[in-house]
Amino acid sequence: MTDAVPFDHQAALLACAAGERRALQALYEQEGRYLLGVALRILRDRALAEDVLHDAFLNIWTRAASFDPARGTARGWIFTVVRHTALNRIRAMQHEVNAGDDLEDLADAQEPAVAAPEWQADLGRLEDCLDQLSDAKRASIVYAYVDGYTHSEIAERLKAPLGSVKAWIKRGLASLRECIG
Repeated sequence: MTDAVPFDHQAALLACAAGERRALQALYEQEGRYLLGVALRILRDRALAEDVLHDAFLNIWTRAASFDPARGTARGWIFTVVRHTALNRIRAMQHEVNAGDDLEDLADAQEPAVAAPEWQADLGRLEDCLDQLSDAKRASIVYAYVDGYTHSEIAERLKAPLGSVKAWIKRGLASLRECIG
């Protein structure tokens, strides 16, 4: 029986920081299945966990130089990166705008069967109602429902607090419902 040489996580991180791709591959081969398990426990969805693991390894690669051995072990740092990436994904999913429900509510305020000319009139009315909104509310709604951005992405684009963006969308939709109704 031979004594296996323990894997040197710190040396692998230092090599990643120096741009050695083989070191990242070695980290993945050594810890990938365990890290996938961490992501799976948090996300409870294999496809999402695999995506998170991929994103986490990109983070490990790009942030390897920020590892500080005085603050903990390299292996612990790697696991923390995966954990934080998974938790951030959950937070992002919770903040995503579900356009379907709100747009269905807006559509329910309309007649159930609308002919093409009536749709054009409704779209014109929607455009008029959008024009009545403040720039921030209108931009937030368009970014969310037309471009599909999350609340966080909208806040970033508008350089506004996340809470303000959420309020603008909520109040803007209420104003649209009232205007269209």
